[in-house]
Amino acid sequence: MPPLPKDNEIHLVRFYDAPLSAVWKAWTDPVQTAQWWGPRGFTITNHSKDLRVGGQWNYTMHGPDNVDYPNITTYLEIETEAKIVYDHGATDTQPALFRVTVLFSQTGDKTKMDMTMALPSKEAADQTRQIIKGANGNSTWDRLGEFLEKQKSGKDLFMINRSFAAPIDVIFDAWSNPKKIAEWLSPTGTTMEYFTADIRAGGSSTYKMGNEQFTMYGRAAYIKVEPPYHLIYTQQFTDKDGNVSRHPFAPVWPETMLTHVDFTALDDHTTLVSVTWEATGNYTAEELEFFINARAGMTMGWTGSFDKFDAFLLQK
Repeated sequence: MPPLPKDNEIHLVRFYDAPLSAVWKAWTDPVQTAQWWGPRGFTITNHSKDLRVGGQWNYTMHGPDNVDYPNITTYLEIETEAKIVYDHGATDTQPALFRVTVLFSQTGDKTKMDMTMALPSKEAADQTRQIIKGANGNSTWDRLGEFLEKQKSGKDLFMINRSFAAPIDVIFDAWSNPKKIAEWLSPTGTTMEYFTADIRAGGSSTYKMGNEQFTMYGRAAYIKVEPPYHLIYTQQFTDKDGNVSRHPFAPVWPETMLTHVDFTALDDHTTLVSVTWEATGNYTAEELEFFINARAGMTMGWTGSFDKFDAFLLQK
């Protein structure tokens, strides 16, 4: 078992369905990095990138609020396709905010990215966690996954990952038991009710979500249910009688979505949940473009559900 992070450290792990060489190039090639670096809604302008020990990466991050964030990264260690250590957050007038160590390794047919951010104190780490959460900073690593998949297969996906403080069996049960799913899955401010639920390969479920202002109906068809590691299912909106319909607030939303949920035990008490969404079946170019442009909203929606899931786990 890997050592636990110190109280002044922020630690995260991601797995990418891409070769180690592709993940490394996405990190080190400035042309590629510019296509995914930063939280959703942010873009960057590269000024220079000198990938060597003592070299610097100078770039400006542009926020969706039109605020610019200059950054000077200084590289301290580089081991090709294995390790990068750098100081992050410096500008011409301020020192770096924290030190980042990123480890890359091949794990089966996937690439593991293991990142540790070391800050001056526990208080600084706690404050940085809040800043990252407020800016959806961890969506950076979801964007990397989307970029890698686009490079590999040409598919446009939505990805979101989050770690939860519970064993993998507990997490999987909460995602596959309809009574438990209904307690947390629906967006913030709404509730969920199942009419039918047969969560197994070849099974299906029907449900509704909503509040006093609106009600949405839907159904899921399960393709793969492999405890405690995988769930794969399609989703469609329906009317109250179960007939396929469209998103009540977005008529150009694709009719059918394919959802993959992967569960990975990071240790005995921590589970990484990785959700991938893609349009499937018959969809138009307009619908696909709408889906791609809706990623920021999807991040907010899933983040709200994940926050509810955290609260649900604390009650158990």
